[in-house]
Amino acid sequence: MQQENECPEWLTYEQANRLVGLGRTTLWRLDNSGEIKSPRVGRAVRINRSSLLTYRERRADDVQFP
Repeated sequence: MQQENECPEWLTYEQANRLVGLGRTTLWRLDNSGEIKSPRVGRAVRINRSSLLTYRERRADDVQFP
């Protein structure tokens, strides 16, 4: 897995998958729900790395351990 500081700010689905370990379908759902920033240019989608990492941190904070 790449170091977070070596990744570009705008990621493909494959790069986002390697960064956070979420599958393409999950990333697509997050994109469509507006949970992460992911503009389109034609058919190409780029996921904003900062918004993806912020989403991951929010979800980690939601986890309750017994």
